[in-house]
Amino acid sequence: MKAKELRQKPRQELEIMLKEGREKLRQLSFDLASKKLKNTNEIGLIKKQIARILTINTKETNIH
Repeated sequence: MKAKELRQKPRQELEIMLKEGREKLRQLSFDLASKKLKNTNEIGLIKKQIARILTINTKETNIH
């Protein structure tokens, strides 16, 4: 999801997406360690998504 789309979402939804993203990243890390993960690009995509959400939260906090 692009940053423009994320900015339109309510703060609670972003918090839920952040929790889900962190949980998915944790699971992917375990899968990578146990050699179950085939698509390692997914880890980078999840990290970028988490970073986008955190950036948007920080900017919203500084504006108010």
